[in-house]
Amino acid sequence: MTDHLQLINNCLKGKAAAQKQLYEEFAPSMLGVCYRYTKSLQDAEDVLQEGFVKVFRFLHQYNKEGELGAWIRRIMVNTALNYLKKSQKYQYDLLFDQAELHVITRDDPEVLLNAKELAELIRQLPTGYQTIFNLVAVEGFSHVEVGQMLGISENTSRSQYMRARHLLISWITNTSGNKNKVYASK
Repeated sequence: MTDHLQLINNCLKGKAAAQKQLYEEFAPSMLGVCYRYTKSLQDAEDVLQEGFVKVFRFLHQYNKEGELGAWIRRIMVNTALNYLKKSQKYQYDLLFDQAELHVITRDDPEVLLNAKELAELIRQLPTGYQTIFNLVAVEGFSHVEVGQMLGISENTSRSQYMRARHLLISWITNTSGNKNKVYASK
């Protein structure tokens, strides 16, 4: 942590080498965060760049008590959400309906997936489902927080999360029988 404090102080003094070091240390993992919310690497890179502009602009607001990486991650997630809301190609996919859900079984399919396969299945979810699934299951936000972040109700967040989960379970079940195919419905 003391290494990060010195790095932050140097960044705040405008030292380019420190800014480069901060970027190089966190960019690879933060690109992964951004990629979880977008449908292309190019969009993820755009979000990453915009996010780091915000990191450097608001670095003086970092309270130095929590983990720096967690603070940067929060900025990246918020930047990704704003990007999705502003981007024409994601606008339609972020419409959340209030329809009731049918009961979903709690039984999990007994399959073994590696992290890369699961991440690819999550990326195939429609953008709205993918966004909420990532916020809840990956980032650990509550449905209340997700609702506030996206301007939707807590129940809509829960509904969309359960739909995403159901779709993933369906795909995993279908994929386990045929490892070479990944099923997606659009």
